[in-house]
Order: sequence, then structure tokens, then C-alpha cells
Amino acid sequence: MFRVHVIEDVSGVSLSGALKNIVAMAAGFVDGLELGGNTKSAILRIGLIEMSNFTLEFFPDASPDTFSHHSAGVADLITTSFGGRNRKCAEAFVRTGKSFDVLEEELLDGQKLQGAVTSKEIYEFLEARGRLDGCVLRLSPLDCFLLALTSPLSLPSAATRCSSRSTRFRTTA
Repeated sequence: MFRVHVIEDVSGVSLSGALKNIVAMAAGFVDGLELGGNTKSAILRIGLIEMSNFTLEFFPDASPDTFSHHSAGVADLITTSFGGRNRKCAEAFVRTGKSFDVLEEELLDGQKLQGAVTSKEIYEFLEARGRLDGCVLRLSPLDCFLLALTSPLSLPSAATRCSSRSTRFRTTA
């Protein structure tokens, strides 16, 4: 039976809805590089943790349950990472080498690619707070995506470089 749950976590739902698009792009990179299901699962796991950590770090009124217990978190992330437009365009980016603008035009029938814009906004958010060092989601799907967009490294090199990095925003006791 399908049930709708009403939650009051505006920050958590809003950020989950935005950040999942970046993770979905990382999942698309994995698909395009044919790195397999285990790698994609790792990206989703890491991405969900980082979505939650980022949100709780900067918006402490958010609830961690939003990410693990509600459709706005894990369910939306899975759906978007397996069938969403951000995943689709990232996979096509790897396979064709076309720009995201071209892919958006060719593949999305008027819809917009949200992961690229959100990634830029997150970068600017962290930069404005002086939090790029030691806080940027270090091999996170976000970081890999930023690296692929802004680095002279090839996408496979960026992904390999990212895979050896830590994934925590903050340390836990």
C-alpha cells in the first residue's frame, strides 16, 4: 500500500532534493565508464552519507531521518541515480564527450540538468565560507563531479584520483 508521509524538515527535504542530482551525475559517470554495480552502489552510499553530513553541518535544524527514513532521501536518490535526467546526461557525457549544454538540448526535451548548477552553487557556498580545504566532499560524488568539470584531468583520471580520498565532512567521536 502506498502511503504519504508528511514531514516538517524543510531544510533536509530541500537539500536532499538538490544534492541528489549531483550524486545522480556521479552515478551516470560510473555507468558511462562501465565501472559496474558495486561502484555505483558505493557512490550512492557515500553520496547519501555526504548529503546528510553536508546538510547537518550547515543546517543543524535538519533531521538525519530525512535522509534514511523518508522518500525525500534514500528513495529519491535511488530513483534519480538509476533513471533520472542527471544520470542520463552524465553517462552520455562520458560516452560522447559532448558538453552538458548540448546533451541537455539533445536528451532532455526542454527539461533542465540540475546537478551541474547545484554543484556550482555548493562550490560557491563552501568557498564563501572558507570551507573548500578540509570540507569539500572529498571523494564524494560532489568532489568528483567538480573535479571532472573544472580539472584538466580526464574524467577517468579524476575518478581514480577521487577514489583514494576520504568521504567525511566532519569527524565523528
